[in-house]
Amino acid sequence: MRSSSSNRRWIFALIPLLGVIALGIPTVQLARFGLEPANSEGSTTTIFVGRGMGPTELALQLEKTQTISSAKSFVLLGRVLRKWKNIKMGEYEVSPRMSPLEIFELLGSGQSIQHPITIREGENIFEIADAIERSGLTSRARTLELCRSPEFMSKLGFKAPLPPSLEGYLFPETYHFTRLQSPEEMLAIMTRKYRSVWADLQSKYSAQIEQLGLTEHQIVTLASMIEKETGAAEERPMISSVFHNRLQKKMRLQSDPTTIYGMWENYQGNIRKQDLLTPTPFNTYTTPALPIGPIANPGRLALEAALNPSMSEFLFFVSQNDGRHVFTKSFEEHSQAVRKFQLDPKAREGKSWRDLTKTALETIKRSEN
Repeated sequence: MRSSSSNRRWIFALIPLLGVIALGIPTVQLARFGLEPANSEGSTTTIFVGRGMGPTELALQLEKTQTISSAKSFVLLGRVLRKWKNIKMGEYEVSPRMSPLEIFELLGSGQSIQHPITIREGENIFEIADAIERSGLTSRARTLELCRSPEFMSKLGFKAPLPPSLEGYLFPETYHFTRLQSPEEMLAIMTRKYRSVWADLQSKYSAQIEQLGLTEHQIVTLASMIEKETGAAEERPMISSVFHNRLQKKMRLQSDPTTIYGMWENYQGNIRKQDLLTPTPFNTYTTPALPIGPIANPGRLALEAALNPSMSEFLFFVSQNDGRHVFTKSFEEHSQAVRKFQLDPKAREGKSWRDLTKTALETIKRSEN
């Protein structure tokens, strides 16, 4: 990057003035300082311009990272050319290959570094909090604290009865945040995206919503379960059908992901019989209804599937270990599918979609309890 010709003309036109102000720094030397990079082979570095940061503090930060050769000259150059009034808060990537004039232009642009945060369909608030912490934008603890805060949820527009947390309402997408944005602002952007999608679905599926008789919160909860149960997009409406059919028959939904979510921070990667039998507000092996709230953040397709399930008589499904499922109508058919795909080690060999848990046999025996 090179200084523009207008900057060159400007700085040399001010040489007489510089001679008066420069406090011992020769005018030609200051002019040269403004136009020449500190090191043509230097590497880039990141600096943060915070609220209330003065010229000297900023210049010393640039000098410490060897982005400029002289903090004193940088401060003086900014004063003479009246650049300091244009500096904007933000996080910037600077380089000693840039001239001081180019650095001033960058710091005055307000083009702060963007940090991408990707929320994938089916990720929960714990995983999102981890991703935000890895980006360095805020701590995991702060994100989870806000996600569970009734006061914060009320500020976001949620009405009583408030959900247990923001789980389900942080819409999956890639967001770009700056270090100037607070965790409150980041979570607000995610929930606004959800509301935008929900408003569109409300308009499109108004008749289905009325017919289902479920609240928005219940639909999001169901969609989160659908999202966690399959990796095949085309299966979502059929998974939804099974859950709707079981709800209508007042059968337990018996969804492993709900059990896992209810013990998330203690989950060791394997569901035990004790876990399935331990009541939590999310465990659908012990709760004869939908869990108290979502267990993940569903995408649009899962929300649509919850609103518009396939027409079927299926009451069971079992993983084929490749991301897809076998759907069955009776407990006997389901038991056969479990034996074929889950209890036979050969059926699972080399598969990675789901590992057999120690409770597969117990699951069959409990299915109708």
